[in-house]
Amino acid sequence: MSQVTDSTRTGKRERLAGAAMRVLHEQGVEKTTLADIARAADVPVGNVYYYFKTKDQLIEAAIDAHGRQLESMISTLEQLPTPQERLKSLLHGWIEQRDLTARYGCPTGTLASELDKRDDGLDRAIAKVMGELLDWVERQFQAMGRDDARELAVALFAAYQGISLLTNTFRDPGLMAVEGRRLERWIDSLA
Repeated sequence: MSQVTDSTRTGKRERLAGAAMRVLHEQGVEKTTLADIARAADVPVGNVYYYFKTKDQLIEAAIDAHGRQLESMISTLEQLPTPQERLKSLLHGWIEQRDLTARYGCPTGTLASELDKRDDGLDRAIAKVMGELLDWVERQFQAMGRDDARELAVALFAAYQGISLLTNTFRDPGLMAVEGRRLERWIDSLA
């Protein structure tokens, strides 16, 4: 019986964290309420307090969910045979999200920008998640034999965050597709 209860508890907690990730992206940190997240997770609002005492704890859980999603994505990308293919597959994943980005911006970048305006340390937690991806991208450029791997990783990341902002600002998913093709050519030119 305890195992079922623990499994149910973990399932609801993960559903709430996943819902927090989605709702925070769509509505923003300040506009999102615990009730919004409970509704999205299909959990009674009173039950939310059993798992998370504050909205900040739910934001932390959403950041952890971002981190788990990143780990899963990297694990999948690592199955590809070359660093160029891994980087281009990363780009394809970003481009596939272009409609969502046009509506709400980059999920992680938007959250990072919002949390930076607060004075509670959560901005450092999301920066750590983004830093893990930046480090992985750097390792791909290193595997390509590039001495300037860190600079190239920053350039790729900056290009993506910049096009995410423009795609969202102009509500034009086509911008991201065009920039993605340009970045693919750029990656090919570095090999």
